[in-house]
Amino acid sequence: MTDTTAGAPAPDRRAPRSHWTDWGKWLALISMTVDHVVRYALSNELSWQFGWASSTIGRVAFPLFAAMVAWHGLFDTRNPMRYARRILVIGLIAQLPYILMPRYSSVLVINVCFTLAFGLVWGAWLRQLLVSPPTETRARVMSAAAVALSILVWYTVGPLLEYGRFGILMVPGFMLAMAVYQHFDHGVARIWAWLAGVPILLITAQLNIYTISKSVAFSTTLIVLVIAAGLARFIPRVVRMPRWLWLGWYPGHLAVIALIVYLPYMLTT
Repeated sequence: MTDTTAGAPAPDRRAPRSHWTDWGKWLALISMTVDHVVRYALSNELSWQFGWASSTIGRVAFPLFAAMVAWHGLFDTRNPMRYARRILVIGLIAQLPYILMPRYSSVLVINVCFTLAFGLVWGAWLRQLLVSPPTETRARVMSAAAVALSILVWYTVGPLLEYGRFGILMVPGFMLAMAVYQHFDHGVARIWAWLAGVPILLITAQLNIYTISKSVAFSTTLIVLVIAAGLARFIPRVVRMPRWLWLGWYPGHLAVIALIVYLPYMLTT
């Protein structure tokens, strides 16, 4: 899901060409599917028996999705806003089957695509402010007010989105770390640059309740940071995922799960 819109600012080309996101797509879809099948498609008894899979394998997906969105937003797209709109389109298509998933709570939650898109837009905008800060006093005041308003929006909207407030922070957190790593890639500066990964590690630690889930998500984020800090160029090739599969799997697999869950009730009525 990259974008090369003509006429927009060029992405940061400091990052080496890497195949790690090709690996990440396969791993993220497998992890997400395992999680959703265990939580939604299996009976209560089977879901309890295989709950370990959701708590371990299933916790890899979200950090990977957030990291890939951050990487593409920084290095592979000329227009992060257009990229975010593409993610939102997928989220809109997926929202109906997502609502149909069996839940223990009646609170309406908006799916993870909105979380990722919000994080991408926010992260790209904040990065632009840091790269090109306003020079006039009035512009600085307006920018400060806009940042404060964006924080208020984040705090208000966060509970409505999947993974909540900390989930929204994942993409900006990865963008911060990845951008710093690419600009300080040698000598003593690299050691200090590693501190840029601390915020995203702390954010990841807040995503889950159980210790095992925290550990898996934390480890996933740590591995991605190591890749972004220099290992990316050494990642070998893997079969690239077809574009239609990457764009359609999230809404498609939710629709299949909804059919599995509700078809027996439809046939008996």
